[in-house]
Amino acid sequence: MSPDIRTEPAADGRPALCVEEYAERARAVLAPEVWEWLEGGAERELTLAANRSAFDRVGLVPRVLADVSTRDTSATLVRSRAALPVAVAPVAYHRLFHPEGELASARAAAAAGVPFTVGTLSSVGFEELAGTGATLWFQLYWLRDRGRLLDLVKAAEAAGSEALVVTADVPYMGRRLRDARNAFALPGHVRAVLLEDGAAGRAHESTAAVSAVAAHTAELLSPGVTWSDLEWLRGQTGLPLVVKGVLDAADARRAADLGAAAVVVSNHGGRQLDRAVPALTALPTVAEALAGRDCQVLMDSGVRGGSDVLTALALGAAGVLLGRPLIWGLAAGGEAGCTEVLDLLATELRHALGLAGCADLRAAARLRTTTLPRTTWSTP
Repeated sequence: MSPDIRTEPAADGRPALCVEEYAERARAVLAPEVWEWLEGGAERELTLAANRSAFDRVGLVPRVLADVSTRDTSATLVRSRAALPVAVAPVAYHRLFHPEGELASARAAAAAGVPFTVGTLSSVGFEELAGTGATLWFQLYWLRDRGRLLDLVKAAEAAGSEALVVTADVPYMGRRLRDARNAFALPGHVRAVLLEDGAAGRAHESTAAVSAVAAHTAELLSPGVTWSDLEWLRGQTGLPLVVKGVLDAADARRAADLGAAAVVVSNHGGRQLDRAVPALTALPTVAEALAGRDCQVLMDSGVRGGSDVLTALALGAAGVLLGRPLIWGLAAGGEAGCTEVLDLLATELRHALGLAGCADLRAAARLRTTTLPRTTWSTP
């Protein structure tokens, strides 16, 4: 993937110049309730907003007189080689946003050379996704039925998945008020194909003041999962285990003690506990707790562009998971839209690296940061 690749012109003839411009392109083509399902957060959406303001309060201290004529963005994430320190985050039901769904986004991830995380609530099956050539990870929600959970893990292994990402912060879904107000339910053509059973139909049943998707997952997910369950799972698979949804350093250390290959510092994009600490704020403490341990630190929640990736690297992350921005691209243009978003992200990251005096990701990890007053930045 070349940093010089340009995006296709928008409907008004203008090319997108930054990743965030794809948000409005996506909003223009999505039904309002689908847009709100994607963009919404839990309750008052304080954490949703705080994820972005946390990035806005970090200043980077660039270095000068470094040779940045080339910038190497390659990384090893968990055990997967990647062209960028980026993996596609698990997002449910990609066919809500484009008819090809996860097929389109996985093909774009393959072209960009970054891992693609297949969600438990994927609307495309393992076999088709394996055929895209993408490096696959599998995200696992903890199901009430342990036998069924293990069947999913074995199917992910058979499909060639290179990591198992256990989402630890969803004993049940947060109260997402936008979805309840919209009585949000899945359209008939969108299904959680990995979980086909009688309960799946309930995600399609619209009920006043209720999110059908939340009701469906409440039936499926176990709120009783504990560290002993994670230890059991560790003994059932040879895949590297990634624990997603960690914000406390003690939890990060416990995950490492149980043999996790990585943790993802995440508050689920502001969609679970409202008032949960921003992921970026928690990142340095978790990174310090795992320093010297054989357990990588990744992060998500609030990443919107290349300078955000650089900021996460400077604060201790080995890489980030990209969620909503990739879905903006999917909605706006299918596979091509996803490719454009990832190309723009790569361009932004290479540009930011060079201006910060960093020729590679190791240099980025050595950058100093400072906390800025809330009023430091203003948007022109």
